[in-house]
Amino acid sequence: MNWIPKLKSRAEEPADIEMLDPALKQALGDFKASVRAWSDAAYNQPRTTESVIVRRAWLRSGRLVAGWSLAAMLLAGTVSGGFYAHHQQVIAAQAAAAQKAEQERQAAEQRARDKAQQEDDILASVDTDVSREVPSAMEPLAQLTDEGESR
Repeated sequence: MNWIPKLKSRAEEPADIEMLDPALKQALGDFKASVRAWSDAAYNQPRTTESVIVRRAWLRSGRLVAGWSLAAMLLAGTVSGGFYAHHQQVIAAQAAAAQKAEQERQAAEQRARDKAQQEDDILASVDTDVSREVPSAMEPLAQLTDEGESR
């Protein structure tokens, strides 16, 4: 036993139509013929195309002009913003270079002062090393020579 019902395929339908009432068969055939005739007539019907002329009113062209103007302003703002940012970077770089040059100048001046002070210290130490003190026994003689030179 086969419990699965057998499905009818489309190939078996013409046999079923032949078994129908001849009046129904005639009505279905007429309907089918009229549908085919209508679709052939619709398919073969000459087509007409209409050319559409687009005329812009001043209002529409005004919108177009306003849109392009807005786009131009946005582009100009973007480009000028880039130039401004670049200019600010150049100014900052110049200020940093000037500050660095000032620091180098101050460091050079400080090194020159330190070197001059060091030279003065060396000369003072040489002066103290070279000069001798007069012994106390010879002091009266030294005073005579000083008085002799002053006369």
